[in-house]
Amino acid sequence: MKLIGSLTSPYVRKTRVVLAEKKIDYDFGIDSPWTPENQVANVNPLGKIPVLLLDDNTALFDSRVIVEYLDNVAPNNKLMPGPNRERSEVKRWEALADGLCDAAALVFLEKKRPMAQQNPEWIARQETKIIQTIEYMSSELGDHNWCMGTHFSLADVAVGCALGYLVFRFPEIDWREKHPNLARLYDKLMRRPAFMETVPQA
Repeated sequence: MKLIGSLTSPYVRKTRVVLAEKKIDYDFGIDSPWTPENQVANVNPLGKIPVLLLDDNTALFDSRVIVEYLDNVAPNNKLMPGPNRERSEVKRWEALADGLCDAAALVFLEKKRPMAQQNPEWIARQETKIIQTIEYMSSELGDHNWCMGTHFSLADVAVGCALGYLVFRFPEIDWREKHPNLARLYDKLMRRPAFMETVPQA
């Protein structure tokens, strides 16, 4: 199989971390919808990454679909439980993390526009979402070792990639000092090879 994506996208990183944790071999084709002459739309009509091309050329997208497929296709190192309340909790954490990344990416893209064309109210709205989500994650994590309490799961993968995106694009957001429990979780994740080997690169 082949993964198509960039070295900066937190959604691509989430997929790469899952591939590494599951020990699944794959080819990595670097492409981004924001680069000239990109080929992303040829495999995903939405023009978004990541895209996972299976051996029969079936294209899977978005990251939530891809990681669920990967967890099901390889029985080792399960990251999601079976269909039950706990699975819904894992998916809720993933939705929080992806939503944080959505808001952060919108701010990043808006700030790349000429200053006269930027919408301060739009930026402030997305920044509020970021802060509220961080606070909610911290409250939900509490004193637990992992997002789901006692064991590593896709919830931790998603949250770690979201926090890593903030570290990469928004170092001015002081979430580590305000939320030491999230900082402890992030530091623990960054000691895992899957996270160390997928640090975003400009």
